[in-house]
Amino acid sequence: MVRVRTDLVAVPLVVTDARGRRVSGLNAEDFALLDDARPASIDYFASGTDRVALLFAFDASGSAREIVTQQHEAAMALFSRFGRGSRVAVLHFGETVRLSAGFTSDATTIEYSFNIPAQATNGTAIFDAAATAVRSFDGRGGFSTERRIVLLMSDGLDTRSSTRYGTVIEAARLRGVSFYIIHFPLFSPSEGRLAPRPPAKGFRELAEQTGGRYFRIGDVQTALSPHPHYDLTQVFQAIENDLRGQYIVGFYPGEAARDGQTHSVTVRLSSKKVRLKLNQLRATYNLKP
Repeated sequence: MVRVRTDLVAVPLVVTDARGRRVSGLNAEDFALLDDARPASIDYFASGTDRVALLFAFDASGSAREIVTQQHEAAMALFSRFGRGSRVAVLHFGETVRLSAGFTSDATTIEYSFNIPAQATNGTAIFDAAATAVRSFDGRGGFSTERRIVLLMSDGLDTRSSTRYGTVIEAARLRGVSFYIIHFPLFSPSEGRLAPRPPAKGFRELAEQTGGRYFRIGDVQTALSPHPHYDLTQVFQAIENDLRGQYIVGFYPGEAARDGQTHSVTVRLSSKKVRLKLNQLRATYNLKP
């Protein structure tokens, strides 16, 4: 058993090669850490999926509701492959946002939350839902060393949010939360053919700027089908592979840092890994006096 003090500052990282592929198999010696630009020792290092907090954010409006219902077994299979210290939650959104099940390790409790009742809606509040998802990680039961993931499925059309996407991205990076977006686009006539409607500005950026990934699923044939079928098994497999290629490095700041001020933390690759690219998902920390 590894005991972690509550003042550990954990920094999630993604490392990619020249082709943008996730790089696994690195160890603590491959990284260097700076606390307020001063070298600091790495007191904690982990990789893979031993401890994951996964929140499913499901669009309950329109055709997305049926797609989510079809995919609940594949989604739960993804969670089942994470370590015993992992937990999962479910959030539904349409015109309003509802946390259907808070974080738990009980898969049976979560399965019931995948059933989304049909509801009349006058719009969709994607970014409000994303903000609620990020705040959900602030509750009890979490660990600073867990990988925090939001898997958001939607048609990408936000018509009701009062929250700006930049605010969500900032909050997610502060908490080390990554968005994985599964986009089921709607199609509409354009110049004599059906074309996918572009998502709301910021929808794709939720993934690209938080260390996650964006997937667009479906084509004209599925759009025209009265009962389209989607198989997200490969998407979930890609997400699992991504998480196995992510890292967390952590350190314990000195007592002088417990001043309520914002401090910077920087992680770099060692000189022998200069051909790789590091994406640091947290850049600051703040410890209460």
